[in-house]
This record gives sequence, structure tokens and C-alpha cells, in this order.
Amino acid sequence: MSSQRLSQPAAILRHATLLVTGALMLVPFAWMVSLSIKPPGEIFKENFSFLPEQWYLFENYTRALTAVPLPRYMMNGVIVCAAILVLQILVCAPCAYALAKLRFPGRNLLFGLVLVGLLLPHQVLSLPLFIIGYKLGILNTYAALVFPYVVSPFGIFLFRQFFKTIPHDVVHAARLDGLSELAIVWRIMVPMALPAVMAFGIFSVVSHWNELFWPLVAVRSEHLMPPPLGIMAFRNEESGNDYGPLMAASTLVIAPLVIAFLCAQRWFVQGLTTGAIK
Repeated sequence: MSSQRLSQPAAILRHATLLVTGALMLVPFAWMVSLSIKPPGEIFKENFSFLPEQWYLFENYTRALTAVPLPRYMMNGVIVCAAILVLQILVCAPCAYALAKLRFPGRNLLFGLVLVGLLLPHQVLSLPLFIIGYKLGILNTYAALVFPYVVSPFGIFLFRQFFKTIPHDVVHAARLDGLSELAIVWRIMVPMALPAVMAFGIFSVVSHWNELFWPLVAVRSEHLMPPPLGIMAFRNEESGNDYGPLMAASTLVIAPLVIAFLCAQRWFVQGLTTGAIK
């Protein structure tokens, strides 16, 4: 009974902390949605209110969709994120399988290099990546937006941790059935690691959908711009930012990510916790 009495206040404190933290994280998003439905005169009022006195929703969202080719930018984001995710899974799954289930000289050293890759910010590699892209002649193309992210240290690490939870007997049985190592990866390991694939997919899509730095370096053509780079068109050095349409465009860009995460959150949590338990 005493342990239950002690655990109840602790549980209340934990939940209160989570609720306060979650509310603080949602404040910028709520403010963004609020500004997206307000006219310019109410955005800079001294007294803030979430709901506007005069609704400007239709005007702001119409301008967000027509002032710049926002649907084109979002389609570019879909193309780039889908290509990156597919290529990352094709590369990371075999690498993770080799590190988790195969024994060969230098395996621990390679895994150490993967961990080092996790520590390096992507911006550190921007200059050599730009030079490589220039030498290959792929700058200002979709390939320039995709190729720097094909190898993902985080993807290799996450898949390796999940593959290590799969019993070795499963791999041995597959080998006895005559499956090759690649067939084991794609027919046995990846289907069993579907939660990890879903979790990594969410991480990958969110990261590259919101990427601004590298597209700012790699592309110049407007028809290739991803969403974060495209909505910068609402910035104007002479007249200032058009905050209403800018916030409306930002809301439209973020909405697909929120919907996708809400639909896949069960897979996301399972994919992260399974590898952590191991």
C-alpha cells in the first residue's frame, strides 16, 4: 500500500510534466495556425488572441496556393523524400544485416564508423558534397537533392538494433532452406522488422521534408525547390514578410507530416522501443 501511495504522486508528477512539456511544444504550431487565419492588421496587435476578430482564412490560404507554386513545391518534396527513403532502405538494410548477423574482420570498426557518422552534422559535409555534385554534373537536379542522403548512419544503426532482436535460429533455418544472404534480408529480416522500417520512414521523411540548408546550396531552379525553400518566396526585403500567407503556406506544408505521424504512431513507438529493449 505504501509503495502505491508513493507511486501515485510520482505518476501525477510525470503526467503533469509531460502535459506541460507537450503544451509548450504545441504553442508555436498553434500560433502559426492562428496567424494563418488573421488579416495583416491583427497580426501585430498588442493583445494576442487565438481567434481573429475578422476571419482572413480564405484570403491567406488562397494567396499561399496561388502567389507561389506551392503544390509544385510539395510535389517536389514528395518525389525527393520518396526517392531518399527507398534508396536508404535498399542500402541500410543489407548493411545492418551484415553488422548484426554476419561475422567478418573489421565488423566492430565499421560499426564504430557508423556511430561516428551519427555524431557528424550534415552541414559539415556540405562543401565536399557540393564539389562531388559539381564534378558529377548533377547540381540543380533531383539527383542533387537525393544522393547526399542515400547512406544513413541512423538507418543502419536502427535496423541493426532491430535485427539483433531476431533469433539467430531464424537465419540458420533460412540458410538451410537454401536462401541467399540477400534473400534472407528482403524475405525474412525486413518483413519482421516492419515497425523499425516505419519508424525510420517517419524520421527520414520528416527530416528531408523540412530540409532547407542543402536545397539552398544544391538547386536554383524554381521548379525543383522543395517546400521549405519554396515558401521563402513570401519573404520580401523591401516590403517585409507577408506573414499571413507565409503562415498559411507553413501550415499546409506541415499538415501532411502531422497526419502521417498520427496514422503511424503505433508503428513508430514499437519500432523504437523494440531495438531499445534489446
